[in-house]
Amino acid sequence: MNWRLRVVHTTGYRYATAVTQSYNEARLTPRHDDRQNLMVARLETIPPARAYKYTDYWGTEVNSFDLHSPHTELKVIAASVVETSDQPPPSAEVTWVQLKSADVLDTYAEYLEWTTYVPKHRELSAVARSLRRGRSPQETVLAVSKWVHDTLKYQRGTTGVHSSAVDAWQAGEGVCQDYAHLTLAMLRAVGVPSRYVSGYLHTKPDAAVGETVVGESHAWVEAWTGEWWGFDPTNDISIGHRHVWVATGRDYADVSPLKGIYSGEAATAIEVTVDMTRLA
Repeated sequence: MNWRLRVVHTTGYRYATAVTQSYNEARLTPRHDDRQNLMVARLETIPPARAYKYTDYWGTEVNSFDLHSPHTELKVIAASVVETSDQPPPSAEVTWVQLKSADVLDTYAEYLEWTTYVPKHRELSAVARSLRRGRSPQETVLAVSKWVHDTLKYQRGTTGVHSSAVDAWQAGEGVCQDYAHLTLAMLRAVGVPSRYVSGYLHTKPDAAVGETVVGESHAWVEAWTGEWWGFDPTNDISIGHRHVWVATGRDYADVSPLKGIYSGEAATAIEVTVDMTRLA
């Protein structure tokens, strides 16, 4: 199935005192690949700022902008139109022996590394090894994702933006970021190269053409088992036409939608909305 979607992601900041300088990076532009066709994308800021684009190390388009006039509010609006389709099943698969080859270990080393968000953990590694037993790499990805889905309860507020995979596992609940990090920790523990994916999820499978819904900023994983392919452990589903992918990296730190530095007090209020409209 193919959909055409308009995505409008709005982020608003309010500050207690005027900010005189701010330097920002936005990773909000959907990617273009065989499953997803980016038709148009635009970034607007209020107050207005001139942005310049570059592609970061991980292949994500970044809009960088800075403001040098005093302001007490900042709004960033990223609008795009993208055509999406269901992800086809992986057409290639390697064996466990091939995953351990020097060539694979060298090529995908960064997606096997431990990070602050995805730390090495003895108990989680043991669970991952038990799920690997008797399964191929591709089957293990699905088994681990299913285990994470069944183990965690989706609950906002328990974890935060800086919580690790272990934090979520110990709490027994979290949000999509936590589901993704926990899945990555377990896949890397058994030697499957895997990466974090950020994007959006359209929340209504039967949406009518022209209907606008409240979408979700979302996260899932991709694993390399002969080729890259994705899976959504939060919802225990394959990547489909309701998923819009924006960025990939080792973990959330590589794909943060908005980050920057500024002079002044911390923001007193942050508001984020995602509106998604099915156009076709």
